Amino acid sequence: MNLVDINTLFPTEDKCQELLVRLRWPEGPRCLRCNGPAVELETGKRLFYCKDCDYQFSVSSGTVFNDSHLPLTKWFLTTHLLCEAKKGMSACQIQRTVGMSYKTAWYLCHRIRHAMAQADKPMLDGQVEMDVTYVGGKNRNRGKAARWDNKNVVVGIRKRNGDLRFFHSKDAKSGTLAKFIRENISEDVEVMFTDDAPANPVAMRKAGVKNHKIINHSQGSYVNGDIHTNTVESAFSLLKRGIMGSWHKISAKHLQSYLHEMSFRFDRRNNPNLFVDTLRHMVTASVLTFQKLTA
Repeated sequence: MNLVDINTLFPTEDKCQELLVRLRWPEGPRCLRCNGPAVELETGKRLFYCKDCDYQFSVSSGTVFNDSHLPLTKWFLTTHLLCEAKKGMSACQIQRTVGMSYKTAWYLCHRIRHAMAQADKPMLDGQVEMDVTYVGGKNRNRGKAARWDNKNVVVGIRKRNGDLRFFHSKDAKSGTLAKFIRENISEDVEVMFTDDAPANPVAMRKAGVKNHKIINHSQGSYVNGDIHTNTVESAFSLLKRGIMGSWHKISAKHLQSYLHEMSFRFDRRNNPNLFVDTLRHMVTASVLTFQKLTA
């Protein structure tokens, strides 16, 4: 589905609402309070009514669309742009392309990312690679030991020919890495590949990983048969192209939101229904208020 299709299939608010209703309630509207059957009222605002608990609501109530005065047609266009932009798209670009204020574009993009973050993330198995990279900040010192000063740690875990996980981490110590492994790697994982950072073998032992293979980057070795971390490093490369070429600057506070967006889009890169799938997550995700976002 491309932008022409979006404009053709969803040119009005009614058409957009029809799709959201089908995505949110495939078997018919249900009350948001008691989950009982609801009926659509004959009003111009397309409200639904539950007789059992005397409650009125709309399809956007309790979702990321909640209390938005922006037309749904612009929501749809922005969602499609974020889905199809391989390296992401900045709020400034959304502002110019779709037509809205920068504040509205920034808030809109974060609400879409909020929905992406709530997508199911199954445990990874098979052949899995893990690595760490550093983004943002500037090197204040010239010493080698201080080359990561003011940088943010990003842990990447990727299954070969499979899903990707990005995490904004406080550090790259063994205990922190072991926590990410336990929360995202299946106990019956076939093998995990890492570089020769000292924390990695300790993290594997703490997490109970039985088969761990190491590629010795410190010795100038980057591929040894099937032992390498090139798969996850290619995802790091895409992330950094997004930061430098699209977003330009990301605050540490919101870095995880951008990581969720990048991994959500990456995992569904071959999904022909990515746009509709994203909307489905948006009508089931919780509300994100501007006060909470900027707190």
